[in-house]
Amino acid sequence: MLDLEVVPERSLGNELWEFALGMPLAQAISILQKHCRIIKNVQVLYSEQTPLSHDLILNLTQDGIKLLFDATNQRLKVIEVYDLSKVKLKYCGVHFNSQAIAPTIEQIDQSFGATHPGVYNAAEQLFHLNFRGLSFSFQLDSWNEAPKYEPNFALGLASLQIPHGAMVKRMHIYTGNNLQETRAPVMPLACFLGNIYAECVDVLRDAAGPLGLKLRLLTAGCGPGVMADAKVKSMERSIYFGDSCQDVLGALGSPHKVFYKSEDKMKIHSPSPHKQVPSKCNDYFFNYFTLGVDILFDSTTHLVKKFVLHTNYPGHYNFNIYHRCDFKIPLVIKKDGADSPEDCILTTNSKWDQIQELLGHPMEKPVVLHRSSSANNTNPFGSTFCFGLQRMIFEVMQNNHIASVTLYGAPRTTSQARPESSSSTH
Repeated sequence: MLDLEVVPERSLGNELWEFALGMPLAQAISILQKHCRIIKNVQVLYSEQTPLSHDLILNLTQDGIKLLFDATNQRLKVIEVYDLSKVKLKYCGVHFNSQAIAPTIEQIDQSFGATHPGVYNAAEQLFHLNFRGLSFSFQLDSWNEAPKYEPNFALGLASLQIPHGAMVKRMHIYTGNNLQETRAPVMPLACFLGNIYAECVDVLRDAAGPLGLKLRLLTAGCGPGVMADAKVKSMERSIYFGDSCQDVLGALGSPHKVFYKSEDKMKIHSPSPHKQVPSKCNDYFFNYFTLGVDILFDSTTHLVKKFVLHTNYPGHYNFNIYHRCDFKIPLVIKKDGADSPEDCILTTNSKWDQIQELLGHPMEKPVVLHRSSSANNTNPFGSTFCFGLQRMIFEVMQNNHIASVTLYGAPRTTSQARPESSSSTH
């Protein structure tokens, strides 16, 4: 049985790990994978057809805990303990829920110092006791007098004292005063772990197509001082097609992984694939997992050929490999009259039918992409479809959402100047 410390408005955890509000989804899954012998039976719950309309949930069924992640930014929004009999809980080092201590209203009052009356929800037959960043729901199944706690009781007052002996049924940890209106906070310092993260990625382009990326990066610089002195720093970096490896390393630092392409599966779509001589060296990717970006370099010139931006939707084969890339792509709309600027920005949340309305339908049929690993040739999520428009390849999932966007353009020669310096900081 897990023995966990409750920190209102912040976290649930122990000496080895903690689930902190604002934590990225990938980090929470990494904790679960690392401690899989202790934390077993984890479900991933999401909406297959409308993934942005419902929270993304990790359900720890053996431990009675749910982790609710914001569907848009994929950061931890709410920690819910829905079965207190499966877990031990303490506050400030003192247990208020264990096999020996029942989580009654008196126990909660003693541990947390309840100063607010409870709010009764007649539909749920639950009392809610709310603190800042923490709330308890008390079950009233065994209370025959429950009907007299209707909101119209006591001259219309809805806030009433909770009956003695009532037991906690659920507990929620969140930020702010209102569970219904809470949002995932910014990522806490403890979650940076020496990595850089992308707050947003803007695609730079001209009339013909993409030119490069402008990334707003976040990092927690731990200097020679103590951890408490560390602050989140924001900076901007720009990288372009035709940039060298050194340009990219100077702007973004070392990648998490370098991946060499073993074969070019798109070669069959070129005009005369049988005439192409096999290359002795392969193109290679820099994989920046916490940015949600891949950068492809040419094997002979070592200059940038392509950028790949990942949306990390659940239900995609690559889910949880990359953090979500929050990108914005300005579109060139060839229509009569001027379009408003806001209608010409493509984002991570845009759907394929919206993109087609803006850019027009592709002339060619899509390329069907069916991923499978060498060890296991099954892909439970099905195929995706790749459409090419304006020097961009959109990988479309079966629910009409975009899984990834690949940007490509004619690389500059080394003699050409870069459009702007990549070392501008804020």
